[in-house]
Amino acid sequence: MLTRTWEAAAMLPSQALLPAVVFALTALQALASDTFLAAVYEHAVILPHPTQEPVPASDALALMNRNMDVLEGAIKEAAQQGAHIIVTPEDGIYGWRFTRESIYPYLEDIPDPAVDWIPCTDPSRFGPAPVQERLSCMARNNSIYVVANIGDKKPCDSSDPSCPRDGRYQYNTDVVFDTQGKLVARYHKYNLFRSETQFDYPKEPEAVTFETPFGKFGIFTCFDILFYEPAVVLVNKMQVDTVLFPTAWMNVLPFLTAIEFHSAWAMGMGVNLLSANTHNTTSAMTGSGLFTPEGPAAYHYDSATEEGHLLLAELSAHPRLSPTYPPAINWSLHATSIEKFPGESDTFLGAVRRDIFTFRELRHKDGNCTVCQGDLCCHLAYQMSNKRRDEVYVLGAFDGLHGSLIKYHWQICTLLKCPSTNLSTCGQPVETAQTRFEMFSLSGTFGTSYVFPEVLYSGVQLAPGEFEVLNDGRLKSKNSTSKPLVTATLFGRLYEKDQPHPLRISQ
Repeated sequence: MLTRTWEAAAMLPSQALLPAVVFALTALQALASDTFLAAVYEHAVILPHPTQEPVPASDALALMNRNMDVLEGAIKEAAQQGAHIIVTPEDGIYGWRFTRESIYPYLEDIPDPAVDWIPCTDPSRFGPAPVQERLSCMARNNSIYVVANIGDKKPCDSSDPSCPRDGRYQYNTDVVFDTQGKLVARYHKYNLFRSETQFDYPKEPEAVTFETPFGKFGIFTCFDILFYEPAVVLVNKMQVDTVLFPTAWMNVLPFLTAIEFHSAWAMGMGVNLLSANTHNTTSAMTGSGLFTPEGPAAYHYDSATEEGHLLLAELSAHPRLSPTYPPAINWSLHATSIEKFPGESDTFLGAVRRDIFTFRELRHKDGNCTVCQGDLCCHLAYQMSNKRRDEVYVLGAFDGLHGSLIKYHWQICTLLKCPSTNLSTCGQPVETAQTRFEMFSLSGTFGTSYVFPEVLYSGVQLAPGEFEVLNDGRLKSKNSTSKPLVTATLFGRLYEKDQPHPLRISQ
C-alpha cells in the first residue's frame, strides 16, 4: 500500500504532491507505532560495603558511577540494536545494604517532571544531580527512553506532622528519561518491602503515566505488583498499554519466582510488562522478561552465574487492539457449573511457607479431583504421561490472608509437585521434576476477577505457547507438556479483603 502511494505521488502534478507525501508519512508512522522494540537489563549490582554510617558523597558517587558504567554499556548495545526503551533494575545503581542514615549520600532531589527539565543540558538547575545528569545523557546520546531506579530526598519541617525526625523524606524512586534526555516520569514506590527501612512510605499512591509514540506507559516497582494500588489502577483506570517494572525480586518457589509471577500478571491483567531484575544469586535474585498478554516474548533466568544479561523483543504498542488479544475471562464460570469430584475426605494439610493449604494426592496416572478451602473449590482433570513411584503431585487450595506483618488475601488453586514421596514435604520448594503431563485442566470458584495463570517447568522454565486460559476460567494445557511439570497454578488476589497496612502513615 505504501509503495503504491509513493508511486502515485511521483506521477502527480506538483501542487498535489504534498498531501500524498503527508498521507504516506502518516501511514508510515501509524505502522511504526503498531510495535516497538523493548529492552530490559538484568544487572549484577556492584554493592557497597555494609556500614551504619554515611560514606563521603564522593565515595557514594564513585560506586554509583561504577554501576552506571555497566548500565551505559547495556543501554548503548540496546540502542544499537534499535530498542526504543530500556528498563534497568530496582537498586541497580547502588544496591540495598543500607540504613536510613547510610543511604543519604546516594540520594538526589528529583523534581516533578512538570518542570520540563533535561539534566544532560542543564545539570545544576535543581542543585547537584550527577546521577540524573548521567542517566539523562545516556538517553539523549543514544536516542532511547531510559528507565532507572534511584533515591529521592525531600526536605520537610515541623509544619508537617508526619515529617521524619531527620527533617527529610527518603523515597525509593523510579525515573524515566525520553530520547531527548528529558525527565518524563518520577514514581515513589508505594508498597515498600519489609526490609526497606531506609525509605519512607509516600502519603498517597501515585498513578504515574506518560505517553510515547508507541503507546501509553505506567510504572511501579517490585512489591507493588502484589497490591491494588497503584498496579491495578494503572491498568484498569488509567488504561496503560505497557508497565515498566524495575525490581529486586527474591525468587520464592513454588508460586513467586520472578519470571513465573510476572509473566502471569501480564497475562492476567492484559498488558505488556517490562521486568528488569537485579542479579544476585546469593539472594536468589534472577529472572527478567518482556511479558505480554499472550505470554513471554523473551525471558531470562540464571541461577548459575553472576553475569548481567540484556533482553530485547518486539512488542505490540497497543496490545488491546491486537487480533490475538485474549478475551475477557469469567474465572469461576466453569468451576461453579460442575459438581465436586468425589474423594474430598482424603485431603491433608500442608504448609507453603506459612500458608496452610488443603492438599489432595494425585494417586493415579489420570483422573479428576476436587479440593476445597474456605470459599474456594479447585477442580482438576489430568493425565500424566507415566505415574512414577518416586514423584508425588498434589492438588492444593488456599483461601486466606498471606503475610506475617503486611497481610493480604490470596485464593490459590495449584497442581504441585512435592519435593519427596513424604506427604509432609508437600508445599516446600522444588525446582526439578521428571513427570510430564499429557493434559491438565485446572479451575476454581474464585471470588475475584484478578487471577494470574502460572505454569512452571522443571529447572524454573516457563511454558510459552503450551497452555491457554479459556474464557470460562480453565487453565488448560494445549498438548502434552514439553518438559516435566513443577506447578500449574491459578493465583488469585482478593484485594478488598486485604488488612490495613500497619506501617503506612494514616492520613
